[in-house]
Formats: sequence, C-alpha cells, structure tokens
Amino acid sequence: MPITRIEGYAIISQDGMIADHAGHMPAVLQVKEDQEFFHGGLDRSAVVVHGRRSHEGGANADRRFRLLVTSRVPTLLRHERHPNALWWNPAGASLMEAWSALGAPSGTLAVIGGAKVYELFWEMKYDAFHLTRVAHARLPAGRAIFSGVASGKTPEEVLASYGLVASSERILDARAGVTLVSWITAK
Repeated sequence: MPITRIEGYAIISQDGMIADHAGHMPAVLQVKEDQEFFHGGLDRSAVVVHGRRSHEGGANADRRFRLLVTSRVPTLLRHERHPNALWWNPAGASLMEAWSALGAPSGTLAVIGGAKVYELFWEMKYDAFHLTRVAHARLPAGRAIFSGVASGKTPEEVLASYGLVASSERILDARAGVTLVSWITAK
C-alpha cells in the first residue's frame, strides 16, 4: 500500500473555526510559527489532499503531488494548471486509484482541509492530527473544523471520539496565544 501514514493539519480559532463565514482564512489564522511547522510536514509528505478552497501556498506548493476533493468531476481529472494535481471525487474513484493516477511515491498522506475533507479520513484512521489553536482569535459564524463542532462539541472531543490522544502542548507564539497539540492514534 502506498500510504504509510495519514496526518491532518489545521489551525483554528478559539471557537473551533478554520475559516470565516465566506470560507476564507483570515490573517489572524496565518501564524508564522505554525506555517513553518505546517510546511515542514507537507515537505515530508508524499501527497497532500484538500478541498477546492484549501491550498497551502508556499515555495514548494506546485511541486507537491496533490488530490483536490470535489464532486464536480465523475472520478478523476488532471488539474488544468498544476501538473502534479488531480481533481478527485471519492464517490467515483478510490483513494488508491487516485494515488496511482498521480504517480506519487509511497509515503505520508497530508490532509489539510476543509471540514468535509478531514472527515473523509476518520474511518481510515489518522496516525496524527496536528491541531494549532489561536487563543485570541474568534470567528463568529465561521466555518467549523469538523461537523461535530457545529453541533456543540469541541475539536478536541471530536478527535478523542475517533481514538486520538493528545500529546503535550507546544507553545508556538506565547504573545499571540498560539499553541499546537498533536493528536496521535492510541496504541
């Protein structure tokens, strides 16, 4: 199997949002220290998967193999501008079919959102989910990281409900209240 690990990456506001009401990531969630951690993880990954609104940018973005989740194609379609990317409809093609069509090497699958994309991988079991929180940011009426958050659960409760266990909290920016907790599969 080409997938050796599945790792999720997200930065959220204090109220569990990954984007504002329009689906855009506001500047308050763009934190230098988190971006360094995030891009380092993506650089070590074989494939990045995300929705059509998510994109990590950065110097290496166009060189990465990526799957863009959409329901607008029946199965798989080569991306029109990015040669290492495919539009992928999980209802029409399996993850293994998509990985094979990409021609990507074996390795880690990095899942970077949005909410529906994160939730595609609950059953496949994340090996780790790296959750950065910006304590001083609030996004009322924003887009929740997981559907369970919109239903009143915390992101941490959702992660724990899928068998993930919190590691020690790392402070990325004390002044801005930015912390990182990696949630790991329970052994």
